[in-house]
Amino acid sequence: MKKQKLAARAILASNVQALRGGLGVSQEKLGEMAGLHRTYISQIERQRLNITLDSLEKLAEVLEVRVFELLVEH
Repeated sequence: MKKQKLAARAILASNVQALRGGLGVSQEKLGEMAGLHRTYISQIERQRLNITLDSLEKLAEVLEVRVFELLVEH
């Protein structure tokens, strides 16, 4: 059976949630660490916005992954 391909926002949301959980931090703490607002993190995780490259880079740095890893389905 062929695996259904997820949209980039869904992949990003899943990866951010998983990595944040792995760090054991709240959305608020992750936002603080990345210089982003808690509601922005929430919107990313709920696939509600089109994230900027600048914000993607900030998240990748804080989550200790390379930018492309946030967009790769696991």
